[in-house]
Amino acid sequence: MPQPTSINPQIVESLYCDALVLSDEVRSAFNLSGRIDEAGEKKDLARIALSSEGLRTTTRMMHAIAWLLNHRAFFMGELSEMQLRRHGRLSLELQESDPDQLGLLDVEVQELISETQSFYRRLVRLDRGWRQPDSGLPGAVNRLRQTFERPVEH
Repeated sequence: MPQPTSINPQIVESLYCDALVLSDEVRSAFNLSGRIDEAGEKKDLARIALSSEGLRTTTRMMHAIAWLLNHRAFFMGELSEMQLRRHGRLSLELQESDPDQLGLLDVEVQELISETQSFYRRLVRLDRGWRQPDSGLPGAVNRLRQTFERPVEH
């Protein structure tokens, strides 16, 4: 079974654990009970901001976890590379946060949203790197090995 060049089981497991912790923090942060009372006169706008940003953030993390679960299944031999390439894609169309709505949220919640966005972008970079067709050029390690294996010319 060919291995993705930019991803390995250890990276996937580490990212999966990070995603679970981050998802639990998201769940806690967007629990609506008691959070709106702090909003004051902008109560309705804050409620909408908390709900919509909560949905965006939760969706982002669920996409991330699904992607990681697909890669875990691949490394365990439960999915073929073809199945992973076909069905294990990250959505690039997830809506970014609305800056006006972000301003209505607590700083801690804003930081958590930013952390989930950074995490998702990291997965997108890994996915893109793995999906790029092999250009036929040797990687850095192979180029170094080829350099050492070349006969020395005097």
